[in-house]
Amino acid sequence: MDHTPRLIEGRKHDLGDGFTVRRLLPALLARHVGPFVFFDHMGPADFAPGKGMDVRPHPHIGLATITWLFEGSIRHRDSLGSLADIRPGEVNWMTSGRGIVHSERTPPEPRRDGQRLHGIQLWVALPREDAEVAPEFHHHGAGELPRLRREGAELLLVAGHAYGERSPVKVFAPMFLIEANLADGATLEWPPEHAERGVYVIEGEVDWDGVAVAADRMAVLGAGAAPALRSRGTSRLILFGGAPLDGERHLWWNFVASSRERIEQAKADWTAGRFGLVPGDEQEFIPLPSH
Repeated sequence: MDHTPRLIEGRKHDLGDGFTVRRLLPALLARHVGPFVFFDHMGPADFAPGKGMDVRPHPHIGLATITWLFEGSIRHRDSLGSLADIRPGEVNWMTSGRGIVHSERTPPEPRRDGQRLHGIQLWVALPREDAEVAPEFHHHGAGELPRLRREGAELLLVAGHAYGERSPVKVFAPMFLIEANLADGATLEWPPEHAERGVYVIEGEVDWDGVAVAADRMAVLGAGAAPALRSRGTSRLILFGGAPLDGERHLWWNFVASSRERIEQAKADWTAGRFGLVPGDEQEFIPLPSH
């Protein structure tokens, strides 16, 4: 990464029933930003009564996943026996380590009544020394996360550390994930302790060193001085980044690893049924893709 913010538009995918996902990372201009190796923007989507999201049980290795919602709710189940509904302002943080299986579905009441779903999903690569840790799942309520105020800006520290505060979410490497709401004309300095930084604009527009970053766009910047963000109108942003990864990662389907051999082992384990079942969601699963 150089010292000019790189603009990423992402790729939009229609998953049916009006549910779209925009994938921003990995991208040609940035395979990862700090430990973040995957960034999806979900929706917004309006599900009619009786409809909902159904992501059948599937496996992960070598990463931590986070779902952060602006609207709606999602029910998480995993092979540890975890069951947690996530709503706006709450954190579902799942560390896959050596292997976990989970499903994500619309809870019964929102499915019955219909709901609007809008949020982001991210993957954080675990450091090599932690890639095979035992899997864990943690849910944090909205009241547990640090809230910070700057002139013209309200910040919610979702994970990691920044601006002298630390989120209670258990992470394995220096990083930060923040939801920021900026007033028109507000200027926001970056937390100086992190080498790699990215911004994704949910609503509004910001100027970053002369680069206009509009809604549904991302900009990223590597080591070195980072000029402040300036809001053009009111804006809602996701700020993220951290220390550079300790080596490249291979991403294949839902697997993240430092070697192709580890990916092949995970593929074989899923095919052979060695990952385990999700209690309460044992009847379905996503088969291993053919390519």
